[in-house]
Amino acid sequence: MEISVTRDSFRLQRAFTISRGSRSEANVLTVRVADEGAVGWGECVPYARYGESLESVARIIKSVKPPTSRTDLQTLLPAGAARNALDCALWDLESKKAGNRAWEIAGLPKPVPAATAYTLSLDQPEAMREQAAKNSSRPLLKIKLGKADDIPRLEAVRAGAPDSKIIVDANEGWTPGLFSAVAPKLAELGVALVEQPLPSDNDDALLDMELPIPVCADESCHDRTSLPKLKGKYDMVNIKLDKTGGLTEALELKKAAMAEGYRIMVGCMLGSSLAMAPATLLAQDAEVADLDGPLLLAEDRAVALAYDKSGVHPPEQKLWG
Repeated sequence: MEISVTRDSFRLQRAFTISRGSRSEANVLTVRVADEGAVGWGECVPYARYGESLESVARIIKSVKPPTSRTDLQTLLPAGAARNALDCALWDLESKKAGNRAWEIAGLPKPVPAATAYTLSLDQPEAMREQAAKNSSRPLLKIKLGKADDIPRLEAVRAGAPDSKIIVDANEGWTPGLFSAVAPKLAELGVALVEQPLPSDNDDALLDMELPIPVCADESCHDRTSLPKLKGKYDMVNIKLDKTGGLTEALELKKAAMAEGYRIMVGCMLGSSLAMAPATLLAQDAEVADLDGPLLLAEDRAVALAYDKSGVHPPEQKLWG
């Protein structure tokens, strides 16, 4: 088995801003695993929030002993971007060698299109109103917030898309006091849920809050080991392949979280169709799918995921799995 890793960049349609900063392109690592004449591939998006960079993750991938299976890989690497790219490449390789689709190998029903959120970048209120109006026909808008002066932004989005379902992602940007103060206004403006309002190392404050809207764990939830720390704080978990370390652990996290009563959101980092493809299997019966990465790109993989009014379609075999 041979492993190779390359760096790829995809231009964005417009600058994308969250509470931590802005970017104008999606920088990813593409991993290929070759064995017995077949080649499987996967993509990861190293995330500085978790101490990852393109260089550090590439070094990990290049230094790892080639795994004999996906099960073997779980013990070779911890959860994170490096394991994600390798795990998804191994799923694709297994699919190609077996002549079956990845969903069949996983024992899942044949996937169908999944409605997905569309993310509006953090910006000044008027610019966000324009973004919202332009995308008001989409079934679900996700709003990037996380600043002290967020309510005018949300009011502007609601004015631009008065009938849209809205979810908010604060990316750990609020303090407990600020979140307590804005939560009633979020509910008044029809926000369906709030994603990671507080820093993951300060989310114990959620235990003492009576909130009018559901709260979803993102940065606080990585893999199954995260679940004990979420009790009493969160109603939902956001499962992302770059956090779980691949589809293998993501499927297990989903089962465990559902068994404990959590609602499920399936999210993504800012990557290409190759990064989203495995997550479409995970999103099939999730309450919320947020797999809009390719919709924010000005360029994508040669074979890309299809998006239409039904949502994001499962990948063609030429793309993945």
